[in-house]
Amino acid sequence: MQQADTLAWTGDRIAFDALVERLTAILVSHGASRHVAAIIARNCAMCERDGCTSHGVFRMAGYASSLGCRWVDGHAVPAIEDAAPAYCRVDARNGFAQPALEAARELSVEKARRTGLAAIAIRGSHHLSALWPDVEPFARAGLIALSVVNSFRCTVPHGGGSALFGTNPVAFAVPRSGDDPLVFDMATSAIPNGDVQIAARTGERLPEGVAVDASGVPTTDPDAVLDGGALLTFGGHKGSALSMMVELLAAGLTGGHFSHEFDWSGHDGAQTPHTGQFVLLIDPQHAGGRRFGERVETLIKDMRSAGVQRLPGDRRYRNRRRAEREGIHIGAEERARLDALLAR
Repeated sequence: MQQADTLAWTGDRIAFDALVERLTAILVSHGASRHVAAIIARNCAMCERDGCTSHGVFRMAGYASSLGCRWVDGHAVPAIEDAAPAYCRVDARNGFAQPALEAARELSVEKARRTGLAAIAIRGSHHLSALWPDVEPFARAGLIALSVVNSFRCTVPHGGGSALFGTNPVAFAVPRSGDDPLVFDMATSAIPNGDVQIAARTGERLPEGVAVDASGVPTTDPDAVLDGGALLTFGGHKGSALSMMVELLAAGLTGGHFSHEFDWSGHDGAQTPHTGQFVLLIDPQHAGGRRFGERVETLIKDMRSAGVQRLPGDRRYRNRRRAEREGIHIGAEERARLDALLAR
């Protein structure tokens, strides 16, 4: 085992499949089934490979901690409910959201192909990752995909005085003709909470105007945010309205918890928000007018003519190609943390 692990590394780089296997072993050792662990491990490895380090192996400690204190059920088997011709409900049964989405994938795609639309409403789930890995595969299958997920209470609604919303991201993926899909993933908070955690670990300051401390005073100190402070929404009332929309779709519609409703105070070590997720799929082949793929390329061409140098997802794809050639970079400190998690 030790020899095989050593051979998987080339200096500070590791192949994607080897990293997935290592992360899978960590999650299994902390109480997840092999099936669940493999899905979460692949998700984390995808984020790390594509340069989304705030949602990559950095998140493994949170997954392990939530599993260890039994806040989340690492053996949960999602229940799929065929609710309507274009509607699929999923009870994650206190498990992770990604296995629930994977369980609903075949049925939801079939619904989208048949009716032109499909909604996936996931409840009773925990989501601790980026959203783009959830929607990109649908775009590669030719579908338009929109997903929202709420989080834990850490963001102040515009005009409010205390945290109520989560970071509440929105992800959107669109297929392209002969090229990688257009994919964006953005928090409706001014910055993601993961960036705050990384800044606290590295001793960096936060940008101005993104957070307040426990007294509601603007701060750039990440520790002050994590110690009773809160994030602000991006764009003032605009980001706040989008964050409210996410709460209503991801929790109000699905039956999941709003970001402020669940209580993890009795579970020392709980780090995965117990919330909900909503996914909307659209099959553009059912649309009228000119072919959707042609319209996408027309818009991209016009954006380029307007001076746009980087499209949504471009940086991730560049990082992905480099990682495929050279392996995924894992620093010495992060590798030591992974070793420690496996040892425990």
